[in-house]
Amino acid sequence: MIIRRTDNGFQHPVPSDITSPSAYLGRRVWLQRLALGVAGPAIASWAARDAFAQSGAPARPGRLAALSGVRSTVPGATTVETVSAYEHASGYNNYYEFGTDKTDPAAYAKTLKPRPWTVAVEGLVNKPGNYDIDSLLKLAPMEERIYRLRCVEGWSMVIPWVGYSLSALIRQVQPQGSAKYVEFVTLADPKQMPGLRSHVLDWPYVEGLRLDEAQHPLTLLAFGMYGEVLPPQNGAPLRLVVPWKYGFKSGKSLVKIRFTEQQPGTAWNRAAPQEYGFYSNVNPEVSHPRWSQATERRIGDEGGLLAKRRKTLMFNGYEPQVGQLYAGMDLRRWF
Repeated sequence: MIIRRTDNGFQHPVPSDITSPSAYLGRRVWLQRLALGVAGPAIASWAARDAFAQSGAPARPGRLAALSGVRSTVPGATTVETVSAYEHASGYNNYYEFGTDKTDPAAYAKTLKPRPWTVAVEGLVNKPGNYDIDSLLKLAPMEERIYRLRCVEGWSMVIPWVGYSLSALIRQVQPQGSAKYVEFVTLADPKQMPGLRSHVLDWPYVEGLRLDEAQHPLTLLAFGMYGEVLPPQNGAPLRLVVPWKYGFKSGKSLVKIRFTEQQPGTAWNRAAPQEYGFYSNVNPEVSHPRWSQATERRIGDEGGLLAKRRKTLMFNGYEPQVGQLYAGMDLRRWF
């Protein structure tokens, strides 16, 4: 077992920097009521922008429809690190269904139609069914969470997401006792996704988690980022965010969630099993066959490609919250 503690994980704020919960939540409830339409559209728009600004994240970009939530109380759900610029988070990312270059998703994902949208829940559950996007948006209260994102290529960002713990949906569908894994399937529509013409992966894109990983409070079903609905290039209208794993584990534009007894075959593990294991936890001690994972480059840091690289944290800095999930496992073997 190679789980280890890091001295430079979370940087907790001092008590004087923290707004009292009663003052903060009371103001947020008032703002949410305004944003839901108690006041006129202009005031609602202002309220959503102001509520997001109070979270410590940058102001809403004003590109898409507002989607705000209360600040999450889940331990580890909000880092105090500087949030990456919206232009970086929405303009430099991986979404191979729209091309393999980091700028391709922003250029070509405009063809994605996030409505109407339905997610099928299948497999070993007592309540399977088809859930439209509006039903999913109302399933649980929206929360704001500021997560680190670490990609296997060696770059990272800090992104404010809007959504709720996937466990809310899992409770709703009631997994059966034989369910041990959850499979996530991304849309694969050649009419909307020009990248599907390539053979870089076996489409549709599939990812998976152990059921206990999927039920962890930090595992997020995200519907928005930066106080707005998700842009197409970031996985609209809903995606998975698993902050302690490499970014490719967080499937985008989900159309199917299936509960299984057997470990699902995932897209990158099928394509290159020697490079991409099923677990794909951020682990600086396990190098990719073609590069080290010991350090990372924060997109947007002053200096660009020449900026000083950061030390990669075990489990992306979320070891205190998720390390117990892997107690006793050899994380060099189960990478």
